[in-house]
Amino acid sequence: MIAVLIPCYNEENTIGMVIEDFRMELPTAGIYVFDNNSTDESPTISREHNAVVIREPRQGKGFVVESMFGQIQADVYVLVDGDATYSAAHVHQLIEPVRNGQADMVVATRLADHGDGSFPSLHLLGNRLVCGAINWIFHAALTDIFSGYRVFNHRVVEQIPVVSTGFELETELTLQSLYYQMKIVEIESPYKQRPADSKSKLRTFRDGARVLWQLFRLFRSFKPLTFFGGTGIIVLVLGILAGIPPVYDYMAYRFVYHVPLAVLAAALVILSINSIFLGLVLHALNLRFRELHNVLTRRAFQHRDNVQGGGT
Repeated sequence: MIAVLIPCYNEENTIGMVIEDFRMELPTAGIYVFDNNSTDESPTISREHNAVVIREPRQGKGFVVESMFGQIQADVYVLVDGDATYSAAHVHQLIEPVRNGQADMVVATRLADHGDGSFPSLHLLGNRLVCGAINWIFHAALTDIFSGYRVFNHRVVEQIPVVSTGFELETELTLQSLYYQMKIVEIESPYKQRPADSKSKLRTFRDGARVLWQLFRLFRSFKPLTFFGGTGIIVLVLGILAGIPPVYDYMAYRFVYHVPLAVLAAALVILSINSIFLGLVLHALNLRFRELHNVLTRRAFQHRDNVQGGGT
């Protein structure tokens, strides 16, 4: 079974088109529109186009996707924005790697084929910076971190905890998938400019700041040895630099004239040791947590297969 999941907030000018485009490509799929407190006719239009409309009262795309994951059961999930900027015709290319087991998540990358004005320069720069950071952290080779057009399997739905509330959601889906060692495949897909009467909800600086904070928070959580170990090394270098004048005083005069620098150097060295030690401890805990998560997930899948197969 395929489920098409469409987050929707005030998309009355495009939501009907999106529903019909995906129904044409996937006539047997269930189409679900999750209305996030729209004040226009989006819910009514969605029902008129025979989509299942589910209301999510908590404002924010992250809450919408959390609700989707909790309420919809399917073998393949298609997540797409309701603004008619993505190509429904390419959905088959996105579904194929998930169906044949080559990917847990397929992301429609937009940068190679997009309409004029689709990407403000700051958005494009932010996308590249965040992609570069994620690729460095997780040794990946992703090109489009913010795409709202994704196809994934039930493993993603069952294993990834959604904690973001806003437009940093796409970043979290990618980071969580990489952390849990899921396979992500990117496929190029056209990205059209929004219709003239459709307004974007994305705010460049506000949502950009939230994405950067989310990246920082997840980096700290998922790569504690790199984060705290790297911080500890930097602080250690600063401590050594601060300690050079006091050490020179003692070596030359057998007396320390730079007492404040001596205190600062000692404090920085102690802080650096604590930071490195904390990184080692959290890294070990992360490994054990991932092992436990993998065991529990494997048992859950085995239990589900037994139930579906009539076993015990």
